[in-house]
Amino acid sequence: MAAITHIGIAVTDLDKAIGWYEKILNFKVIAGPYSFHQKKEDADNMTNDLLGNHIKKMRNAHLIGDNQVGIELFEFQEPRTINRERDIHEAGFFHLCIIADNIKEKADEIQKSGGKIRSSMWNTWPGKPYNLIYCEDPFGNIIELYSYSTEIMYGNKDE
Repeated sequence: MAAITHIGIAVTDLDKAIGWYEKILNFKVIAGPYSFHQKKEDADNMTNDLLGNHIKKMRNAHLIGDNQVGIELFEFQEPRTINRERDIHEAGFFHLCIIADNIKEKADEIQKSGGKIRSSMWNTWPGKPYNLIYCEDPFGNIIELYSYSTEIMYGNKDE
């Protein structure tokens, strides 16, 4: 089985995003913030090989959650990260799911800290306390809140 180690998320302000993910979702910084300036790097460098030569300047940091799965936050400075609405049906990653002890309280906290609540709370299995809510961080990224792990919520469900 493959295991997810981290998910990269582009944000418009790295420092604000680090603070938000630490305070609201209890992530912890484990590396960075780092800065990349293409003019100060060798022509052959890892950042441009991975992201393309059009990336001239950026910052990033690695944060880790309680289950050792991380997020890598990126603030692209040249060209600038743009915050645009994207239709949910467009190809690509569209949300990050977090387990929260009390998803209603966490959703309210997300909303009070500059994010949004995007949906009602939904139960995925009648008679079980398996609930979810869609929210959004202050940078436009969708965060789904689960009351339990994916394995518990869906792994043993009778069809």
